This record gives sequence, structure tokens and C-alpha cells, in this order.
Amino acid sequence: MLCAGSNADLLIEQALEFSPNAVVIADEGKYQQVHDALDPHDIKVFAGQQAMVEVMEMGGIDMVVAAIVGFAGLRPTLRAIECGKHIALANKETLVVAGSLVTAAAERHRVALLPVDSEHSAIFQCLIGEGPVDKILLTASGGPFRGRSREELQHATLEQALHHPNWSMGRKVTIDSASLMNKGLEVIEAKWLFNVEPSDIEVLVHPQSVVHSMVQFCDGSIKAQLGTPTMETPIQYALSFPHRIESHLPRFDFMQHPSLTFEQPDRTTFRCLDLAYRAIERGGNMPCVLNAANEVAVQRFIDGQLSFLGIADFVEQALERAHFIPNPTLEDLFETDKTIRQQ
Repeated sequence: MLCAGSNADLLIEQALEFSPNAVVIADEGKYQQVHDALDPHDIKVFAGQQAMVEVMEMGGIDMVVAAIVGFAGLRPTLRAIECGKHIALANKETLVVAGSLVTAAAERHRVALLPVDSEHSAIFQCLIGEGPVDKILLTASGGPFRGRSREELQHATLEQALHHPNWSMGRKVTIDSASLMNKGLEVIEAKWLFNVEPSDIEVLVHPQSVVHSMVQFCDGSIKAQLGTPTMETPIQYALSFPHRIESHLPRFDFMQHPSLTFEQPDRTTFRCLDLAYRAIERGGNMPCVLNAANEVAVQRFIDGQLSFLGIADFVEQALERAHFIPNPTLEDLFETDKTIRQQ
């Protein structure tokens, strides 16, 4: 089974290469294009957001790689969990928005949540076979604007924000990396994945992106997971866990990286990180408010309607104005997301 949002060409290309039983294109306007291309190959084609949810019930699916960007990934992921499918989680917003509900559902249905984000995969690997955790050290590249002041970022452009020094990612994630919101969302995700308090998660800027994250244990020992900055490794590990399988990737050469450095994030310039901590410390539906406001703000920045520094201001205003729900239901979270986007 393969699913896509609106990239019909890539969906067709991959379906022809891997011959899945069925595919889903969320953009219903692309249905005919995909159907005409795949019908001669006996590949079923479905379309629409609801189809994304319904196909999770199909037999023969052992694991779902949840990689839909943003809030849109929540409902299909929850449905997959309810159907007993193990989850390789690349969509951090699912846990950001509904961490308590998703983790409870996974426990209830005995479903594994295997992290695909490079940082969370690193933490997951460091924790295997270990005892009490003292602190999680979550690394960040610092993004394309590392070292810049607020004054220098007053007129930051979309092109500059998308020029990440180490990783090739989609536009939304790359902009989140530039603002450090991505790291804030990862703090919230780590809280739910590893059952730790936000105060026990420390963010360190590591420009080389070689140390993907670390864990400090109760005796003061620290374990780190290192490797070449590529998403292929954490994806492969999630799909093959608990085994490691041979990889074609070139081996890491320490002589090519003689110096690995770490520094504190600039929380004055990059305010989104603290906004994420504020949201998860308050709890309830506040992380949902944070995520919805950030998705709107990033899109406005892409559309030229909001400055780069305005992203944090926009999100902060939403957190201050939103109606607080201490113990939200799933319906509450969908209503919160809808309300924030409308406002």
C-alpha cells in the first residue's frame, strides 16, 4: 500500500516500481490521472482524505510508515493503531497534538511506536537494554540561520530559510528547522515516546549533525548514536527492528570530522523553542494550539504574508488567546485545530 498527498507523478512512479496492491491519492482531483496510469497494472486506486483512513483496515499490512506532514497525519495514524498495525513514526505532529491519546491507544492495542526521526531513533537505540534515564540530550543542527541575530533576520527570505546546511527535507520541516520550532516539536514528541518530563530534555546545537542525540543515565554515563546525516539509516532501522541489516551507505570516517562541537541554542532569537516548552508544560490542548498556529504561520511565511521572525509572534499570540482544555478528547483536539486555523 502506498499513499500520497498530491504528488501523483511520484506515486505512479513508485507504484509501477513496487507493485502495491492499492494506492491512495489524497487529492481527489488527481484520481483520474493515477487511475488511468495504474489500472492496466491491476493496482487499485482510492482517493480522498477519508480513504487514507479506511485503507488502514486492509489485511496484509504489518507496519505503517506514518510520514504525512502536520496535523493531517493524526487520524490515519490513530486508525492504523486501532487496527493493530505497528507504526514507524515520521510524523511528529501526531504525538505533539495528541500524545496521551496516541500512546494510550498504542498500549491498548499492543502496537509498537518506532521512531523514524533521526534524533528519536538515536535516543531509542541508546535506551535499549538500559536503566533509569537522567536526561535526554536532543541535538539540533541550528538550521540555516544559526549564529544570526534578530536584526540580521528582520528581512530573512524564504530561499534563505530553505537552504539547510545538512539535511534535505520538505519546505515545512526545513522552515521549522530554521526557526527551531522543529526542535520544539521534537521535545514534545520525545516526552511521549520515552515517558520523560520536558525538564529532563536538553536541546544542544551540534552543527555537524553527526551525533544524532544522546542519553545520560542515572550513574552519569552518556550514550550517543552517531552516523552520517541521512534519513536512510533511521528508516531502515525502524523497518528492520529489532534486527540490523546490511546497508549500502558509505561508512562514517572520523578523520573527515576531526572536530565535533556543541553549543546552547539562542533562545532570544529563536523563540519557537521556548514556546514549545511552554505549550507542553501547560499541557492539555496547548500543544495542539502550538502546532496549528505554527502550520498557519509557516504557510503565511511561504506565501509572503508573514516575516520569518513573525512566525514566533504569531504562535505566541495563538497560545495566549486560545481556550484551554486540560483533558481534551480527540474531538476537542480536532475542534481546537479547526478553531485556531479559522481565527
